[in-house]
Amino acid sequence: MSRHLVENVRDIALVGHRAAGKTSLADALLYEAHAVELLGSVDAGTSVADTDEDEQKHHFSIDTHVLHAEHGGKYLHILDAPGTPDFIGAALEALTAVETAVIVVSAASGIEANTRRMFKEATDRGLSRVVVINKLDADNVDLPGLIAAIRESFGPQCVPFNVPNRLGAGFSEVVCVLNQAAAVPRGYPIDPRAVRAQLIDAVVEADETLTEKFLTDGAVSSAELEAAIPKALAAGTLVPIFCMSAKKDKGVRELLDALSRYGLSPGYAKRRLAGMTVGSNGSAKPVEPTEASEFLGQVFKVVNDRYVGHLSFVRVLAGRLTPNHQIYDINTGKSVRIGHLLEVQGKTHVQVPEAGPGDIVAVAKVDGLHVGDTIAYRPDATMLPAIPFPTPMFGLAIGPKNRGDETKIAAGLHKIAEEDPTLKIAHDPQTHELVISGVGQLHLDVVQERLKHRFDVDVVATEPKIPFHETVTTKGGADHRHKKQTGGRGQFAEVHLRVYPLDRDIKSKEDLEERFANKANFEKLRAVHYDPALNFAFIDHVVGGTIPNQYLPAVEKGCREVMERGALAGYRMQDIAVEVFFGKEHPVDSSEAAFKTAGRIAFKKAILTARPVLLEPVVKLEITVPGKYTGAILGDLPTKRAQVENQDSLPGDLNVISARAPLSEVARYAAHLGGLTQGQGSFSMELSHYDPVPATLQASVVAKAGSQKDEDE
Repeated sequence: MSRHLVENVRDIALVGHRAAGKTSLADALLYEAHAVELLGSVDAGTSVADTDEDEQKHHFSIDTHVLHAEHGGKYLHILDAPGTPDFIGAALEALTAVETAVIVVSAASGIEANTRRMFKEATDRGLSRVVVINKLDADNVDLPGLIAAIRESFGPQCVPFNVPNRLGAGFSEVVCVLNQAAAVPRGYPIDPRAVRAQLIDAVVEADETLTEKFLTDGAVSSAELEAAIPKALAAGTLVPIFCMSAKKDKGVRELLDALSRYGLSPGYAKRRLAGMTVGSNGSAKPVEPTEASEFLGQVFKVVNDRYVGHLSFVRVLAGRLTPNHQIYDINTGKSVRIGHLLEVQGKTHVQVPEAGPGDIVAVAKVDGLHVGDTIAYRPDATMLPAIPFPTPMFGLAIGPKNRGDETKIAAGLHKIAEEDPTLKIAHDPQTHELVISGVGQLHLDVVQERLKHRFDVDVVATEPKIPFHETVTTKGGADHRHKKQTGGRGQFAEVHLRVYPLDRDIKSKEDLEERFANKANFEKLRAVHYDPALNFAFIDHVVGGTIPNQYLPAVEKGCREVMERGALAGYRMQDIAVEVFFGKEHPVDSSEAAFKTAGRIAFKKAILTARPVLLEPVVKLEITVPGKYTGAILGDLPTKRAQVENQDSLPGDLNVISARAPLSEVARYAAHLGGLTQGQGSFSMELSHYDPVPATLQASVVAKAGSQKDEDE
């Protein structure tokens, strides 16, 4: 039997917007549960959670921190997630590993952008949700107005579970709505009796028997209500609102009691495992979140700790995980041996003998485990769904400040990217830049800081070049004779060819041959080669052996070099067909190298006769903003050469605007949108297609690129 019975485990994520007080709440929960002796403080640098020097420097969380506490006979795994939108990846990791999301709202700031995002993400994952209104000791708090806004934004299932006796400096305790006294002292900002009916309605809605009794008798007992609360949390008919001041440690004990008493156990992971089976010898059985099931877990977080090394955090979903055991990574098919199981609490690591359903443990020094990987004892176990992360669209080109640091940069970035699925690293073959992409400017600033203090490497960051493409718009043609005599054997090759624009809709060789490269268009056609990545066709239409067969691959190679390097401004080409139809050879001086050079130069000349144009990447934008900013967004998008395609409404006075815009105009849209919406807007971006660049912009891009003269011309 594992250390904790499944029904006694609680997995909880603290999420919300930055500066709502999530880390202070985590410290207060640990203190109230006697997991620590002193109440930690973010401001004083004594927080159990914020142990990273970057977090202490910036005074906000960057990573999700895993904490543990025991209270009321229950064992709580508490995940403190960052609230800054740039670190959304770590918050999504936390939601993957829990049954309950505690959405923390600052009473002073109200509902903010990440409050909405986290509530929606938790809802989409089928988690139970709890709202905490923190910082009720602040001045000028409108609690009734904030609760009304929460109910309007997130639904009538959001109801107060307790209320404060006062607001501001006089706040000293909370009163439970469920079991409040008959007489309530005057001066309460919200009368608990007035909201008790809302709480009862939300609880009984999830239980038909209780609903029937309530409708028949007009009342249900407090004991009956308490017994039905977990069911209401699981069904989503109840989202309780708790009032508190985490820093003053007021209302924290009541939240801890409620999470322990009513919070969902890992048994509710059944909905996450619904439909999954583990097959063995042709048989199949459902995966159950019990100790008796075969072991199944998911890596949801990876850390490269400078003292312990590589740590992989695992949420156990079914069965038992024990130390010194062979496991299979279902995603990669590889088997690895794990050593000790560790429970991490801030800077401390404690070995544990085993882990059961719901437990969150770390395994050390096991390379090859990545965020989202499913691990099991059997290689035929079912793979859990991948953790969805937003596509990183904010890019920077980086290079070493000091020569010779290229290898250190690459190694450092690889380790940071292992921890952070929203960081992507790519070497752009067109621009020859090392480009890192993240969620926003702050995200990439922190990545650069970590390169400095973890790996002692300084980088220079610049805005990455836009990956333009090139193509032709009409038919063209040219020839080139390559002839050199340098004593001894010379070089000779002559190639004649034509170029054609190729329809962008062509995706396969079969499609190409049906629509273009056929005998109807090329009577003496001999062969066709097709590259779907570039939508490039090489057509062999040579008659009478004027170019010997052994030299045609060299001609194609020369043409492909131009496709990669461009003819206009040095960018990769696409949507082009080349027809080679004539040439000449020399019995002594001809060679593959000579025909490659002749083919390359003839192809480039032909392109310049076929009205070449630059193509720019166009992206799909989906912008989500509060209704009051919709007009400003719609007015601004045309200045970005954007085309608005759709507009829709979401609950909570949110509007979603769909548009397409050139990447060059919106490469820095995150900061721009933040300015237009006071930080309350969010957006996603993904590549749509390539379109011709306006003539005026093309001239400036080509001029900036400079002449691209071939050394052989």
